Amino acid sequence: MPSRNIVVAVSQVLGVLKVFGCRNSGLWCMGHSCSSASTSVTQSCRAMSSDGIKFTHTKARASPYPGSDQNRQLFTDDLVSWDVDFPDYRPEEYTAPSVAKGPVWADPPADKLGSVKWNQLDGKVNRASFTGHYKIVNGLPRNPIGRTGLTGRGLLGKWGPNHAADPIVTRWKVSSSGEVEKHPASGDPVLQFVAIRRGDSGDWAIPGGMVDANETVSITLKREFGEETMNSLLASPEEKKEIENNLANLFSHGQEVFRGYVDDPRNTDNAWMETIAVNFHDEEGNSVARFNLQAGDDANAVTWMDVGNELRLYASHKHFLKNVAGLRKAHW
Repeated sequence: MPSRNIVVAVSQVLGVLKVFGCRNSGLWCMGHSCSSASTSVTQSCRAMSSDGIKFTHTKARASPYPGSDQNRQLFTDDLVSWDVDFPDYRPEEYTAPSVAKGPVWADPPADKLGSVKWNQLDGKVNRASFTGHYKIVNGLPRNPIGRTGLTGRGLLGKWGPNHAADPIVTRWKVSSSGEVEKHPASGDPVLQFVAIRRGDSGDWAIPGGMVDANETVSITLKREFGEETMNSLLASPEEKKEIENNLANLFSHGQEVFRGYVDDPRNTDNAWMETIAVNFHDEEGNSVARFNLQAGDDANAVTWMDVGNELRLYASHKHFLKNVAGLRKAHW
């Protein structure tokens, strides 16, 4: 799990930021209530919710399981749904050694779970799912999307939903003359987003991470962006102060573009990833564009990447970027 060094520094400057608004509004006003938000912030926060499109997960059924030689049981798309009879479904159980050894961020093994409040807040752990009510079968949560070919927790710490937050930081692509570039095929302006190369899989991805127990999503968004894209964990006190000021400006408002289940290769029948993806856009190019991007924490590389349909990204991240392009009326 990432270090938390920057969390204290950020919270000292910005305070513990609360998330205002709701799932349907897509309105994120951080550091002040929405009712007191400035006119510019209010006008820029348009309603944006998940599109509700149902899908069949595919990356969650890929073999072998990440970081191992554990294979999944393979089957066709028509057998994913639990509603479809599949008498030959006999998936193997796999929990990664790093999870099985019982780190503080992981649940106990199935035989030592005890009393758990599924589908709700369980102490400091949010076990509610964005997909709605999930079923408990033989004492364990069942993946709401369908079969994955593997039981257990894999690399995920929590049984059931594992909540993450993904900050999508964007700017317009500009030419050497300072003009916003338009794509020759569509004629639409081209967006760029901050992308990292994951240290575990080598895939390009949106910088993001797990929401810690009792942590607000707003804190997670800033923490993960700072840790993974600006090497803030290795920054000097002066550099960290400047990073915090830049983050305060960038994350003063954002627009939710996705909330729900993620087609993640770490998912199993009993544990799965869910996220809230929020777009923080530097319209004028005078905030994010000045950041000195340096890979840190779990990232091997970081860059500004053009947004478009040709993207090949980790998990469901391409889908999130498509939502952002639609929101900004940009090329896709």
